[in-house]
Amino acid sequence: MKLAVDVDYRDDRVSIAGLAFSRWEDAQAAEFFHSTLNKVEDYQPGQFYRREMPAILHLLDEHKLSPDIIVIDGYVSLGREQKPGLGRHLYNALQGRIPVIGVAKNPFRDTTTESEACRGSSRRPLYVTSAGIGLEEAKQSILSMHGKYRLPTLLKEADRLCRENRPRSSAKLRFANRTTWRVGCA
Repeated sequence: MKLAVDVDYRDDRVSIAGLAFSRWEDAQAAEFFHSTLNKVEDYQPGQFYRREMPAILHLLDEHKLSPDIIVIDGYVSLGREQKPGLGRHLYNALQGRIPVIGVAKNPFRDTTTESEACRGSSRRPLYVTSAGIGLEEAKQSILSMHGKYRLPTLLKEADRLCRENRPRSSAKLRFANRTTWRVGCA
């Protein structure tokens, strides 16, 4: 099982959503998991992981999840120097047992072009980083995910679900046919 995870903050409450799926091309999640936390760490510049990682670990623990791979909204490593980001800290907290792929929508300072991946006709890349799985394999996995827009369907759904704080009936999920993606941007 693969798991796409996203976290949302509202005041002192954290909403965490996880979507389990089997194949990268899946249009719908096989299962939905949701957790909440009432305590949020204060944001500290350069230490974003201290705020988000406990929430992800809470979701995994509460639902007794042990996915084959985790996809997060964010970076595994940061910039040219490859400083540890949320994903690297998560990978280390899981003792390297579960590979982590980070998918970020915006570049971090000194982000290298090798992490860029453009989906569909988008000229704006996603920034893919990884731990426990090679970067090219991680990029190809994200590029093969369902959805015809820049952001894969299931990643967009994880974002929406953690913000809404409730699952959406799978009967309501309707998606366009999968299309082919490319590496590199026009």
